[in-house]
Amino acid sequence: VDAGNSVNALPQSAKATVNCRLLPGVTEDEAKNRIVQILGDTGIHVSVRMVLKSGPASPVNGEIIDKVEQVTKRFWPGIPVLPVMGVGASDGKYLRAAGMPTYGISGIFLDVDDFRMHARDERIRAEDFYEGLEYNYEIIKTFSK
Repeated sequence: VDAGNSVNALPQSAKATVNCRLLPGVTEDEAKNRIVQILGDTGIHVSVRMVLKSGPASPVNGEIIDKVEQVTKRFWPGIPVLPVMGVGASDGKYLRAAGMPTYGISGIFLDVDDFRMHARDERIRAEDFYEGLEYNYEIIKTFSK
């Protein structure tokens, strides 16, 4: 929120930026209308700053899951492979918008007690990086057969 020129004065105007993470299939208009509804004040102007690139959710594909499970079991026996929707954005949104099902596979474990994603000091352990690199290499080899 950005308002006024001093913390001790009432602002003449205010501006707020709402960063939305939308589920596949939710339209820009639906999101904007929901924000307007929540605000409940017709005096507040709501505009979209960035055009939404979206597409349908990629279907869960058993053949893909099977191949990922094969590699995962070799690296981490007993770790389940679960389809989830990432909460952030990726270049996959452009591919899905063009009608291409898109999947992301990480293979990098993060320390839950030292989570720094997108922070100034973002980092992962070197061991996790190299293990993830090997895992992704094996995933690529498996899918290229």
